[in-house]
Amino acid sequence: MIDTSDLEYVRGRTVLVTGAAGTIGSALVKKLLPLCTAVRCFDHAETELFFLNENLASRGRLSPQLGDIRDLDRLRFAMTGVDVVFHTAALKHVGLGEYNPFEVVQTNLQGLNNIIRASLDADVERVVFTSSDKAVNPTNVMGASKMMGERLIIAANEIRGSRRSRFAAVRFGNVIGSRGSVVPIFQRQLQRGEPVTLTDEGMTRYVMTIDEAAQLVLEAGARMKGGETFVTKMRALRVIDLARAMATMIAPGRALDVKKTGLRAGEKLYEELITAEELERTVELARLLVILPPRAAFIADAPTASSYPDASRATREWNSGTDMLMSEGDIATYLAEHRVLEALA
Repeated sequence: MIDTSDLEYVRGRTVLVTGAAGTIGSALVKKLLPLCTAVRCFDHAETELFFLNENLASRGRLSPQLGDIRDLDRLRFAMTGVDVVFHTAALKHVGLGEYNPFEVVQTNLQGLNNIIRASLDADVERVVFTSSDKAVNPTNVMGASKMMGERLIIAANEIRGSRRSRFAAVRFGNVIGSRGSVVPIFQRQLQRGEPVTLTDEGMTRYVMTIDEAAQLVLEAGARMKGGETFVTKMRALRVIDLARAMATMIAPGRALDVKKTGLRAGEKLYEELITAEELERTVELARLLVILPPRAAFIADAPTASSYPDASRATREWNSGTDMLMSEGDIATYLAEHRVLEALA
């Protein structure tokens, strides 16, 4: 858990969360409302934003702001007087991105460019961008857009001039229980007695819970100097072992029926958290890996290893295909401890 003292940077401040009605965005809003003077919840999904406001408005000063990150003028208006921005809005589904690459560019890249420009215009203090481990050696449109997004975030620190604005990124693994992720899909299939759909028995992934993802964003915001990419040190699993653990929990005594579908367009058998090139400039904290900006970046007061005196140099690759994997029992314990299946019920 993040230390409460690390949240002083949002206490009594005005914060904007894009994609606020999404899985990660709404988890952030819940954590921010008791601390902030105001939380502006920016989303283009009208119905989801309505229910977010209905459910959470009593917890603090919540401002539901309907708009699209593709609209620069709307973002400029929303960011007036904002101190901190958490940018979680994105098109995230790999398969849909392969068939709709132009839309991914408009949201994940042009939208991010708008976030940067509006933040600089409003002299926002800190901006945290949510990326993905699919940005590492990407093989799909979504991952490539996140890789480019991380580059834009680094470059934003180069052009800020005399403004107070600082920009950093966080890299998520697979967020267990998020909308459209494999856990709710497996849960529905098991509850209905249907076969579990699996692309490949050799597929491995790094995983984190919704709460862990929100904690990563908040901790990155607290520790950032400008130009870093933060990654939670996650645990890896085989997706087939996840299915088996869930079958034991949801349908004990019933044999697991698996339907293999083959790899989808742009899908990888494994995921990586950092590239070989990044390993050279990565330091390790208790819970996080911190990828420092490359030496070629022209960032005033760029963070270096000495900026993190409590860190050590990272020495190993993080590849879910070669990393130590959780057993079925470990996975069941992980799901139970974090009440993942209860939250989806």
